[in-house]
Amino acid sequence: MSVEKLIVDHMETWTSALQTRSTAGRGSSGKIDLYGIKKLRELILELAVRGKLVPQDPNDEPASELLKRIAAEKAELVKQGKIKKQKPLPEISEEEKPFELPEGWEWARINDIASFTNGYAFKSSEFQNSGVGIVKIGDIDSSGFISTAGMSYVSEKKINVLPEEMRVNPGDMVIAMSGATTGKLGFNKTKSTFLLNQRVGKIVTYSVDKEFIYHYLSTRIEENLSISLGSAIPNISTAQINNIIIPIPPSDEQVKIIARVKLLISLCDQLEQQSLTSLDAHQQLVETLLGTLTDSQNAEELAENWARISEHFDTLFTTEASVDALKQTILQLAVMGKLVPQDPNDEPASELLKRIAQEKAQLVKEGKIKKQKPLPPISDEEKPFELPEGWEWCLFEDIIDIQSGITKGRNLSNRTLVKVPYLRVANVQRGYLDLTEIKQIEIPIEEKEKYQVVKGDLLITEGGDWDTVGRTTVWCHDWYIANQNHVFKGRNIGQYVDPYWLETYMNSPFSRQYFANASKQTTNLDSINKTQLRGCPVAIPPSSEAKKIMSKLHIFYKLCEELKNHIQSAQQTQLHLADALTDAAVN
Repeated sequence: MSVEKLIVDHMETWTSALQTRSTAGRGSSGKIDLYGIKKLRELILELAVRGKLVPQDPNDEPASELLKRIAAEKAELVKQGKIKKQKPLPEISEEEKPFELPEGWEWARINDIASFTNGYAFKSSEFQNSGVGIVKIGDIDSSGFISTAGMSYVSEKKINVLPEEMRVNPGDMVIAMSGATTGKLGFNKTKSTFLLNQRVGKIVTYSVDKEFIYHYLSTRIEENLSISLGSAIPNISTAQINNIIIPIPPSDEQVKIIARVKLLISLCDQLEQQSLTSLDAHQQLVETLLGTLTDSQNAEELAENWARISEHFDTLFTTEASVDALKQTILQLAVMGKLVPQDPNDEPASELLKRIAQEKAQLVKEGKIKKQKPLPPISDEEKPFELPEGWEWCLFEDIIDIQSGITKGRNLSNRTLVKVPYLRVANVQRGYLDLTEIKQIEIPIEEKEKYQVVKGDLLITEGGDWDTVGRTTVWCHDWYIANQNHVFKGRNIGQYVDPYWLETYMNSPFSRQYFANASKQTTNLDSINKTQLRGCPVAIPPSSEAKKIMSKLHIFYKLCEELKNHIQSAQQTQLHLADALTDAAVN
């Protein structure tokens, strides 16, 4: 089967095999790796270096003759003193050969078909803002070329002082010899001549297409390094590079292979662009249609808009990003009071807030909670949306007693201490607890009760990065734990308001926007103080409606989880298909 037919016949697999990144960025398509197209690129290059990309021509001069000419040319250059004579390397054993070569091909070592030069140890004191560029390891771009963006320079005089082999001329190929990127290759695709820094090598080929060498080394770098080094140590020497074996096609076939590779990789580039465009368009369509839900004026209009969307569920919610958008929309609808219809017979939230205010006043009177300096009432400009009938706005402090946590590094000498587990910012995620690692701290024994987090308490993060500030979840366990001072503890006054409703609202887009605006920016970190948390506006529904909302949310969240599981299962199937296709084509 030709590669073109392999691409066309399995187009859906190549374009549908997607992989969601574990550390997703903020953009929609930025969260997705086009795994199928990546595997297709790898397959093309693997077929190329195995001699399976273009048919062999029996009339081509065999590579053995090419190697003879290269050997003669190198011998002449040694004789003329232009290159150094290298120690003879051992013959290539059968065990070293990773695969069988086509007729007319030969195995050779890098030393047989190229000259290799390690770079010069420039001193940092020599570096300046202009002059001759120095190619360092960091200048070898991942896309296969030398980048000048962060390049260092030395005096123009150096180019005449150093041997000519230290020059990186236009078209030259270099390789990283140290660090995590050992084996990374790049071409000088500029019109400038640079100088070679230490631990960067230059490979100059003789009568062998350097792009073919590049493709072979780059596609099999881990294998080559493990063979030459005997381990995965991120360092490689000149001798070890010279020892790497490489397949050599006949000269005419090299030209055909490179031409076919360029054509097919260009096709992959087109497929990639089309896929990214399609993913972005799909996500924009999803977000536009979901916008009709949040724009719904009431539960009845919402039901109509939802019915229209649900008809196309199978085509709309096909990526994890689209399901995440659906989940966020449902959350937004819930906190805006659009998820369930209002019941005029429900006790309004104003009565609920009156009872909480009375209980709070009594707790202050009894000295159980501290009286806080009053904050200004919520202005109309601070209200992010209009509330349904029976709902009320309040400040977070109106319904929650906010308490700080344990401060680390205090002087606790001459006090009786007890070791307790405590919650850090890392433990408090948005809507759930991560208890994989619980740390302990010593506190005075008389403070144990003060810092205890009890079942039903809200936990709110002070800050960290852009996504950490105001992160909220409910403590749902009966066992003892305390909270660090970077995690606020919010105790429900009177237990009148469902803590899970408050968790839901505090994690909604409206609270997140409030925290983003209120947080202090210090050294790229966002944080909120107690006063800012006290002043967070919260929408309070009637108690009975809150129960209905949370029940509906649970159903929707379960649906979203099922959709994600289905997508992930389908993705795994496509990934396996892509792997199977590439394995079958190579073997």
